[in-house]
Amino acid sequence: MHTHQDARVLVVGEALTDVVTSDDGNHREHPGGSPANVAVTLGRLGHRPQFATCLGEDDRGRRLRAWLSESGVRLTEGSVGSGPTSVAASRLRPDGSARYEFALTWAPVLPRAGNAGVVHVGSVATLLEPGAGDVLRLVEEARATATVTYDPNLRPTICPDRLAVRRRVERLVQLADVVKVSDEDLAWLYPGEPFEEVLRSWAGGGPAVVVGTRGADGAVLRAGDVHLKVPGRRVEVVDTIGAGDAFMGGLIHGLLVADLDGAERREQLRATDGSVLTEIVEHAVAIATATVARAGANPPWRHETVRYRTGADPLVAT
Repeated sequence: MHTHQDARVLVVGEALTDVVTSDDGNHREHPGGSPANVAVTLGRLGHRPQFATCLGEDDRGRRLRAWLSESGVRLTEGSVGSGPTSVAASRLRPDGSARYEFALTWAPVLPRAGNAGVVHVGSVATLLEPGAGDVLRLVEEARATATVTYDPNLRPTICPDRLAVRRRVERLVQLADVVKVSDEDLAWLYPGEPFEEVLRSWAGGGPAVVVGTRGADGAVLRAGDVHLKVPGRRVEVVDTIGAGDAFMGGLIHGLLVADLDGAERREQLRATDGSVLTEIVEHAVAIATATVARAGANPPWRHETVRYRTGADPLVAT
């Protein structure tokens, strides 16, 4: 058994600067990008993820590199290039939710999957060319050795072709071992179709585990014959930026601590009982809860997660 600090995790996708405008007109800049947030969550929980991305040699790129490094994230070779660092402009609604506009390019230099035990992909990087095709090929290759995790985290303002997006998402769902998806994403992908019916369909099409998130209402998990619901936690919401990414990082963390990563454990993952899966999802909910309680995509450090859980915390490994 490996310790979770030694686990090999490769995260692939965009890193960008969130320019947030609050409802009173104030502007703030935060580091972000869905896969970057996942990598940072993992780093803060005690892992040492590698991150393949596209950053510029500009001030925003330098701030992003510092943020990633401070959280224990290592960039893969070729992640820093000559283009500008991507930007997401978001306007907060009164309830703390965000509406996004993007200035983003995605032409990464991707590594081989190598000896990674987990490869995580998601969001714009899986859909925006010229890099999305390379990400798909990396996932196809990674399945031979790694647990593949995937979060669509859709951005219709960047990739508005619903049918094309649905085709790519469904292909990645088939290839993935663990899928996390929000109710908002499913409502856009499959208008009018019941949330839990789509989860059931996806779970029957390849992944060992499919988790649907419903914001403050918690999460629903389907894994083979296991169907469970984990409630949300009451907390004063500052904003929801990065909450789903923190949840995704928490799921991966749970897989690593339970020693369920790697292609050689694929059948073991499929056979995992509901009590273990419940514990993993509960911890992911706690990590997301900690994130919405403060501004920006700012996931908790390992020692901070305890206050959002009750009782002993075996998933906060030492």
